[in-house]
Amino acid sequence: MAGSKSSPSSRLLSQVRGFLAARLGPADRVCVGLSGGRDSVVLLHLLARLACGRQLSALHVHHGLSPHAGAWTAFCRELCASLDVPLQVEYVTVEADGGLGLEAAARAERYAAFSSCGADCLLLAHHQDDQAETLLFNLVRGTGVTGAAGMPAERRLGALRLLRPLLGVPRSDIVAYARESGLAWIDDESNDDTGFSRNFLRHEILPRLGERFPAASACLAGAAAHFAEADGLLAELAEADWQARAVGDELPMKSLRDLSPARLKNVLRHRLRCLGWRVPAARRLEEFVRQLLEAAPDTHPALHLPDGEMRVLRRRLCWIGQGIPL
Repeated sequence: MAGSKSSPSSRLLSQVRGFLAARLGPADRVCVGLSGGRDSVVLLHLLARLACGRQLSALHVHHGLSPHAGAWTAFCRELCASLDVPLQVEYVTVEADGGLGLEAAARAERYAAFSSCGADCLLLAHHQDDQAETLLFNLVRGTGVTGAAGMPAERRLGALRLLRPLLGVPRSDIVAYARESGLAWIDDESNDDTGFSRNFLRHEILPRLGERFPAASACLAGAAAHFAEADGLLAELAEADWQARAVGDELPMKSLRDLSPARLKNVLRHRLRCLGWRVPAARRLEEFVRQLLEAAPDTHPALHLPDGEMRVLRRRLCWIGQGIPL
């Protein structure tokens, strides 16, 4: 019965209410990333019920990749009007041939648009099954601990906080909530194209796993949480190693050689992330660490990266950004 304690509606309301209460203040401006799909529609509907005086808005990113993109924008406008929620629409251009691939390029443009939402927090509708899919996707690409941690429930995007209040919620609960609440949504036809890697995992692999292991998605999402905890500990270790050895923004060669190869790689990855640089493939970083540990006094190992380079100068390891003269 709708409204009972065990109903999808009351269960989800309780979960999201608890998530927000632990993370938001009464003055925080909250924006929902609204694609128009079922998950984001459910999240917006929940937030409209739980706004509790907070300033609530929505952001829709128009990618222009589908002939139906205009209709999706119109749907989002109507939905937000019915809920009395202000909507901001951002129009972006996705460069399909920019070297990232269509999925990654669209994601990059979407996250760039998020920064313009004008809120303190942006809420995204990723759920437990999305987390399981992300973990599998990253594992088959040979990810390390950071990638295996999947999507965090909370992270920073510049000054903006990204929150995922549904990350512990199975898709089945979201489907049940949408049905119980009589919600409408749009279906992106590209989500059915198994030529995209994530869609292949979603439609072909995860359902088969679920047939054999009914709790597969929950277990994979739980594993991602364990990896996230381990990644946090590695970050703490890297920061401690950096603070104990760095001189300004450089690492003296003598001090970095006190570290094992694994700990040195951990420090280098941590430093790159702190700088906002992309971390190189494991084999490239491993080779650079070998060069550092074996370098003669008169050699200057360097690793060239898209954002700059790591280079030994004056017996210290330096990070030199693009366009900065040596």
